[in-house]
Amino acid sequence: MLLKTWGVYGPQGDSFLLREALLRASVPTGAQVLDVCTGTGLIALTAARLGALRVRAVDTCYRAVLTARCNARLNRLPIRVEHGDFRSCLTASQRYDVITANPPYVPCPSEADRGRGRARAWNAGLDGRRYVDRLCAMAPELLTEDGMMLIVHSALCEPEQTLRLLGESGLKASIVARRNQPFGPVLTSRATWLADRGLIDRGQAEEELVVIRADRVPSTAAVG
Repeated sequence: MLLKTWGVYGPQGDSFLLREALLRASVPTGAQVLDVCTGTGLIALTAARLGALRVRAVDTCYRAVLTARCNARLNRLPIRVEHGDFRSCLTASQRYDVITANPPYVPCPSEADRGRGRARAWNAGLDGRRYVDRLCAMAPELLTEDGMMLIVHSALCEPEQTLRLLGESGLKASIVARRNQPFGPVLTSRATWLADRGLIDRGQAEEELVVIRADRVPSTAAVG
């Protein structure tokens, strides 16, 4: 697969873990797919290659939108890439068989949370859950009756909370993939702050990534 970054935050361990989970889950032939926070478009491209009928990819970064569009053209895959996020995708008539998401999830101090520049690709508030929580709440409204969502984030922002919120939304959720990896530059630079907040142990230099799968539970007709 041809993949250019053109200054966009490139695929990291979380992107590849999400891609592996998508490959294992498989995409139903003819599926409608939504890829949230698409970045370079890696996951959207993978879904298209797996047989999705339509792939819609969104990102709040204009440069990422242009990069994903170019990567779709380079790979000759019909992906619709738009500027926006999962909230802009909510319509009365559109639901998705598969949703993939690699949202920002890195906890950050208030002074670093300015919402500008490349840091938008990872900063997600004091607990790292700003976007994860919103997506958990909206997932049932975006999925088809038997649709599934795959979302990746760090164990630093409490996977159990994600599982709980998805369950409260009426979805069946479980962790389907894990990976440990060394801290990158961002977490390394914040290690002292993270330890002060109790999010990591002193001297910790590795994080765990998880992919959580959430499925709509098909409704059954009441037996009279």
